[in-house]
Amino acid sequence: MKVLITGATGLVGKAIVAQCKTNGISVHYLSTSKEKIESTENYQGFYWNPAKQEIDVACFNGVDAIINLAGSPISKSWTKAYKQTILNSRLESLQLLKSTIKNENIEIKQLISASAIGIYPDSIINYYEEKTTAISLGFLGEVAESWEKAADEFSDLGVIVTKIRIGLVMDSNEGALPQMVKPIKLGLGAAFGSGLQWQSWIHKKDLARIFVHTLEHKLEGVFNGVAPNPVTNLELTKAIAKTVNKPLWLPNIPRFVMKLVLGEMHVLLFESQRVCAKKIIDSGFEYRFVNLKPALEDLLE
Repeated sequence: MKVLITGATGLVGKAIVAQCKTNGISVHYLSTSKEKIESTENYQGFYWNPAKQEIDVACFNGVDAIINLAGSPISKSWTKAYKQTILNSRLESLQLLKSTIKNENIEIKQLISASAIGIYPDSIINYYEEKTTAISLGFLGEVAESWEKAADEFSDLGVIVTKIRIGLVMDSNEGALPQMVKPIKLGLGAAFGSGLQWQSWIHKKDLARIFVHTLEHKLEGVFNGVAPNPVTNLELTKAIAKTVNKPLWLPNIPRFVMKLVLGEMHVLLFESQRVCAKKIIDSGFEYRFVNLKPALEDLLE
């Protein structure tokens, strides 16, 4: 099997590439940076520029499926212009892939596209399954909804469409976890707001395995890319502190303080989505990191 991956050099992409290697799946990947293009056995890079709708069509040679992770990071300041960049980068990537497949008569069996649990409304009490129809009215909800609609259009080409709604991805070097660990190690850690907001987390290796599981089993539709046991922000903060053996003594950080510091992007720290993993488990997937403590120990110790 051969898969084409967009966003292969990012946090999730690198984990998926490693899992593909483990499972004997060859990888073609697309990069907007010519310096990041490599060519080794079963790992071949190709150039593209979604903003200019440019792509090396050779990237599709022998490819059975596409794993789409492309999109500008949401962890940069949300100016009006950058918010448009976040949205456009996701839509332009899918538009370019779709138009190229259609115009070049390329046969692709499956598209597995990233989405985000930010599509679900902010709620302390709700428990979100994939069949939930309510959509967040915030910026992240708008982005995820548009992203999924763009992926769904591939079904017009006879392609199986799979969407993985990704939660808080745990990695020791990149993403949110190192940013949470840093102040805790300095003795300055604290929960945000009430600390009761839900954090639906997942170990990066399990998330990569979910993507490859849906690929190998040709699973169609929406799947939540989260671990089975979400925790509150306070529980997460305490668990990190315990893992790195540091005390927590500061009071919780009020929402208005982080709004002053981060602007609209502060919602990343305060919104609450408690998300269910039952559907992917029912498909035969087995997690290696079901609970937070072993996941943190694996990443931080």
